[in-house]
Amino acid sequence: MTVLARADAEGIARAVEILREGGLVAFPTETVYGLGADATSGWAVARIYDAKGRPSFNPLIAHVADLAAAQREALLPEAAVRLAEAFWPGPLTIVAPAAPGGSVSELARAGLPSVALRIPDHPVALALIAALGRPVAAPSANRSGHVSPVTAAHVAEDLSGRVDMILDGGRTAAGLESTIVSFCEGAPALLRPGAIAREKIEKALGLKLAAPPRAEVLAPGMTASHYAPNARLRLEAHELEEGEAALDFGGRLTPLASDGAVTLDLSPSGDLVEAAANLFTFLRELDARGALRVAVAHIPERGLGEAINDRLRRAAAPRL
Repeated sequence: MTVLARADAEGIARAVEILREGGLVAFPTETVYGLGADATSGWAVARIYDAKGRPSFNPLIAHVADLAAAQREALLPEAAVRLAEAFWPGPLTIVAPAAPGGSVSELARAGLPSVALRIPDHPVALALIAALGRPVAAPSANRSGHVSPVTAAHVAEDLSGRVDMILDGGRTAAGLESTIVSFCEGAPALLRPGAIAREKIEKALGLKLAAPPRAEVLAPGMTASHYAPNARLRLEAHELEEGEAALDFGGRLTPLASDGAVTLDLSPSGDLVEAAANLFTFLRELDARGALRVAVAHIPERGLGEAINDRLRRAAAPRL
């Protein structure tokens, strides 16, 4: 059941409790309503994808309380700091290399070495983030492909029964998503036009924004070979070959493993949300444990299974 609450002190306090427990809370920002989860929890982030019916693990924007918090999550060059000081809090998202020791989960980053950050300019959003004390992942609070919501009623139309709480803070001001600027490669690049015009950003930087350096930056993860561990993956496996590790789902392969074989089960109970939360972490762990060949169990092509299988196919693709 979804609780609709006023965005007052009591409502925000309950929303923080929900976020700490791994729940989902829709809340107002100055742009549109965001669907919030604890960005440090892969499990909570997986619930965002599930609730939205998002077809792939696109990177999510992590909302932070202040510039110091952003600098704990990303390696911000001087130009990015200058832009942040000019437009934060506000509808600007900065994409930069993730800082060592940053807390934003790999699932929120879609397994990429970069992280997307912004400080919202809305009292409810800022109060929520400050009280939680962690970054909040928050794409627009609507079903994937639907129009972004600017009122709590819009959120309820799309997500009632799929989120734990909707904080009603009235109509949002901008009604347009944030402008996204990347500081990952070369000159700063405009990844998405938004509520802050290109001209204002270029004036603050003192230079022209570049086009995205690679096509995949616009839609991360769209290259044929991506998210790839060192090991070779064999998909849709129904048995284990000699010397293979197992990336299991629902306990299909684990009983077949020989003594000493590396076996990781994305979800012993067959829960696709749990599997999504574990995916990137387990791919890295396979590398850490020295696996050279990995048999991957069948994962249903439904719900988050579509996105999981997409990432696994990219991970298994021939290296270029």
